Amino acid sequence: MDDVKIGEILEPGSEEKFNKQRKKVKNGFWRTAKRAARSVPFMDEVVAAYYCALDSRTPLRVRMTLMAALAYFVLPFDIVPDMLVGIGFTDDIAVLMAALTAVRIHITPAHRAAAQRSLNSELNES
Repeated sequence: MDDVKIGEILEPGSEEKFNKQRKKVKNGFWRTAKRAARSVPFMDEVVAAYYCALDSRTPLRVRMTLMAALAYFVLPFDIVPDMLVGIGFTDDIAVLMAALTAVRIHITPAHRAAAQRSLNSELNES
């Protein structure tokens, strides 16, 4: 995946786009996280980013960037379909890593603690 495409995906866009993405992410995040848990080696950071994106204290531009990456992660039809065993989440990993690298300073210990609690309960249910 080239940098131009990642840049297009991570472009925060408008607040209206953010709200649409937030709804999609909230509806599909845990289902996708459970499927991707074995493929994404930094799932704890992805879940912390999810909580950071939902936190109204996080700057709007950061929330929008994270929500764009999380929406790409949640949507099943992207550049490399998530259903392809072994390689389905590789493009998602690239997008998530780019977003996390750009906004990592805004992911707080509270976001990480919430992520650990959720990972322990949500991913252990399946």
